[in-house]
Amino acid sequence: MDERMLRALVAAGAVKKISIIASGSRFHIEARTQNGAVTAETLKGKVKTWVSLDAAARWVRGLGVGAAQIQLTHWQPSQRELI
Repeated sequence: MDERMLRALVAAGAVKKISIIASGSRFHIEARTQNGAVTAETLKGKVKTWVSLDAAARWVRGLGVGAAQIQLTHWQPSQRELI
C-alpha cells in the first residue's frame, strides 16, 4: 500500500498498530488494520525500505502516528545487500 493510501487509513482511524520491522540491514513498515496487515510500498509496488531506524521512524511520524512497535529480531546491521 502506498503512502497516500496509508495516510488516508491513518486519518480515518483504520490503522490499529504500526510496526517498524528490521530485515537484514534495512527496515520496512507494516500497518495493522482490522482486515490484516499491509506493508508500505513505493509507487511502483515494491516494498518501501529505509537504511536507518530514525529515517523509518520519521516517515511513520510524518503519517501522523505517534507510536510504533519496533521488531529487531532479524536485524543484522553489518549485512550487505544482494544486488
